[in-house]
Amino acid sequence: MVQPIRILLQTTIPTTEDDWSIQRFSLLQEYLSSVQDETGQRLCEVTARDRLTDVEGNDPILSSLDQSDFDQLWLFALDVGDGLSDKDRAGINAFRQRGGGILTTRDHQDMGCSMCGIVDIGDVHYFHSRNPDPDESRCCPDDPYTTYISFPNYHSGANGDYQKITPVEPVHELLKNPHSASGMIEYFPSHPHEGGIGVRAGDKNARVIAVGKSLVTGRDFNLVVAMEHYQDSQGNMLGRAVANSSFHHFLDYNWDTSKGCPSFVDEPPGNGVKNQPSALEDIKIYVRNLALWLAN
Repeated sequence: MVQPIRILLQTTIPTTEDDWSIQRFSLLQEYLSSVQDETGQRLCEVTARDRLTDVEGNDPILSSLDQSDFDQLWLFALDVGDGLSDKDRAGINAFRQRGGGILTTRDHQDMGCSMCGIVDIGDVHYFHSRNPDPDESRCCPDDPYTTYISFPNYHSGANGDYQKITPVEPVHELLKNPHSASGMIEYFPSHPHEGGIGVRAGDKNARVIAVGKSLVTGRDFNLVVAMEHYQDSQGNMLGRAVANSSFHHFLDYNWDTSKGCPSFVDEPPGNGVKNQPSALEDIKIYVRNLALWLAN
């Protein structure tokens, strides 16, 4: 029997009922746990948890992640700067140095900026006050409706709706869908204020593989960055990594608005996914592709 891919779904916030805690990613966990390989064997073994801290302020799992038996870390960075300690970031870096695969995602403005300091990953996520987008023309609000949220905040649509994505040529294997007429993933869940990601000039190990379009300004923005294996200066072969612009691509509320949301969400939801549930199949194919690609 082939060993399942061991995936850790991890937030950077403590368990809080009225927040985006890990229980609000239950549909993702259920789907990953249900995926089978070509022989009918379970593809993934999933552990889901929120951040916990010891007396020194470190998460006991993340700070020693390289010593764990996990193959992948799917990190939902939901903090505004205090979600990872130095030791946590060191554990994540060591995990990737031993070949672990990592998915990272965040959201608008400074959400998830504790990832600054994670090798490569901290460079591809652009925040409001840390590691800003090198294109200064993008350092301005895109979503004009939720005025208390500032840039980056790309408006791809309402929660509960879906957005048309544009794969960047050549089409990356993460975006291939053998079940669609185009052979590609075409839709992601939408969100009113997605975060900023990108690849700085000269980075040969990462590339933007998918872009979306703001429904407000018509401006293109990056949805996914993929980072390949490479050997670092210490001779470590780093595992693959992926950055998504918003954790809402994976969230229960964006897959099924009847699952509810925290009380601080005041934007009205859409019903696009409810009316066309087939659009949701694309994000599930993408999730399956992620698990397989990060494992290789």
